[in-house]
Amino acid sequence: MNHVEQDLSKMRKAIDKARDMRYRAEAKLEELENQRTRLLKELEDLGVSPDQLDEEIVRLEKEIDQSLSDTWALIPKELVGDE
Repeated sequence: MNHVEQDLSKMRKAIDKARDMRYRAEAKLEELENQRTRLLKELEDLGVSPDQLDEEIVRLEKEIDQSLSDTWALIPKELVGDE
């Protein structure tokens, strides 16, 4: 194979590789867009907007902490061992 044919072969391989990378990137983009849509729908179903997400997480963490405290308060101290 002469120099020109080698260059053309390398170019074809590079173009094929770039085309394959493009198809994979497009598929990944579509997958991520679908995931984003599903997550936004889940948030909507829960009555939370994306802008409120951080506040909602803080609220739920406080609720969990309060529930744990309430539960521990119901357990007699003599039943709780020091581990």
